[in-house]
Amino acid sequence: MTVTLADGVAGSPVLNLSVFGVFVLATLYVVYRASSSNRTAADYYAAGSSFSGSQNGIALSGDFLSAASFLGITGGIAVNGYDGFLYSVGWVVAWLVGLLLIAESLRNTGRFTVGDVLAYRMRQRPVRAAAANATLVISFFYMLAQMAGAGGLVALLLNVTSKGGQAIVIVIVGIIMVFYVLVGGMKGTTWVQIIKAALLLVCVTLTTIFLLGKFGFSLSNIMEGAAQNNAHGDALLNPGVKYGKSGITKLDFISLALSLVLGIASLPHVLMRFYTVPNAKEARRSVVWATWTMVVFYLCTLVIGFGATALVGSDAILRAPGGENSAAPLLAFKIGGAVLLGVVCAVAFATILAVVAGLTLAASASFAHDVYANVIKRGNAEPRQEVRVARLTAIAVGVLAIAGGIAANGQNVAFLVSLALALAASANLSTILFSLFWKRFNTKGTLWAIYGGLGSCLVLIIFSPAFSGGPTAIFPDVDFHWFPLSNPGLVSIPLSFLCGFVGTILSKEPADGRKQAEMEVRAITGIGSGR
Repeated sequence: MTVTLADGVAGSPVLNLSVFGVFVLATLYVVYRASSSNRTAADYYAAGSSFSGSQNGIALSGDFLSAASFLGITGGIAVNGYDGFLYSVGWVVAWLVGLLLIAESLRNTGRFTVGDVLAYRMRQRPVRAAAANATLVISFFYMLAQMAGAGGLVALLLNVTSKGGQAIVIVIVGIIMVFYVLVGGMKGTTWVQIIKAALLLVCVTLTTIFLLGKFGFSLSNIMEGAAQNNAHGDALLNPGVKYGKSGITKLDFISLALSLVLGIASLPHVLMRFYTVPNAKEARRSVVWATWTMVVFYLCTLVIGFGATALVGSDAILRAPGGENSAAPLLAFKIGGAVLLGVVCAVAFATILAVVAGLTLAASASFAHDVYANVIKRGNAEPRQEVRVARLTAIAVGVLAIAGGIAANGQNVAFLVSLALALAASANLSTILFSLFWKRFNTKGTLWAIYGGLGSCLVLIIFSPAFSGGPTAIFPDVDFHWFPLSNPGLVSIPLSFLCGFVGTILSKEPADGRKQAEMEVRAITGIGSGR
């Protein structure tokens, strides 16, 4: 049995789903084995801090190399050329922010969540509640991208063009990823991330080598072929195809770049990974390993994206189910037939499952640890009950992710992730940096920064062209947008810093000098971290 994917390209759904099924069964077994050592809250949230820097670095890259990276960026490069590759540049540079400013201090200061750091020298209950709210909102937006990627990928695999059929598949993906979290916790999820990252790197590296060989090991030949087979022609190789049409689009690019570079170091599920290593040295090694993994991966996406438009053509990519997100699978079928298509789609599915599992774990851990254990139970929760609450929260988060993914189905996943990054940078970056490096920073400043950044970013997203008013909007049939930029980071990120500063200055509450000094020593030396 075959199905038509685009312009006569056909694949076998039985083969595709069989390869995916093998991966799911194998990783479920790994998750089950890892779950046998989950005896405490530290095991469930942070894998008992038992992973090395190299292992955690690969898992970090696995946590971030999502459907946006594999499907969205490859498609963005195939259709928009230079402007599509800008996502890759921003995400590689972003890891330097984490390495130089955040990784070591965060690992030494916190225990399980971002709320541990933000509330260290503040009033616990309001700050932890604010941190948990921000984590839940950020994770939800990030999940939208992954679920949208799942819908588009299955539309391509099985030629499921109906929204109802794609919605059923999104539900199945959501159920599997919730199972990962419920059973495996951080340890199981980490091993899934490592396996997925290794498969993804092998897949893109071999595809890149094949493409280079097909074009005489000349990137220039690939780019020339891409320009000849793309609707934009030679303009594909220059800046401005997507972001250079007007002053507004240029500002939109600046806003996007700011969100990309500052967002990664603020993502809750990425920051949570620094707690899975035993010390600050391994936290730094994690970021170094993750950075080099990203460099290799995104260099490969450059070749694969241009190779896709050179061999498949931008028109065929845009006509296929899934639109831009179909570039990598269509290229796989073009060069390797149904077998390679099945492998690539299985790896893409694995990417979606693993990333959403990490997001679900971060969201559920934040609610259980920050809200239930420290706000409701005032630090007196039993570890077993806290983990139970985390698992129940994971189910609730999974249901919301499924519903949101159905609504966002068909959007470019890389763009959807950029909105989540804008939210993360707006809510978390200013508060983390102020907490670590500004002695006067206090509770009111923390709350103003979190809610000011998160609230302004949400409002601007809702009233932006990304949400309504155009054919590519989440709600294309209505138009209530008044904010001109698709990505609000240019406004909301600086506003978050300003809110934190003004809130601190206007507050009459003095900073806790003793706790601040203790936090500074702990952040620099690791003394007192207890792990």
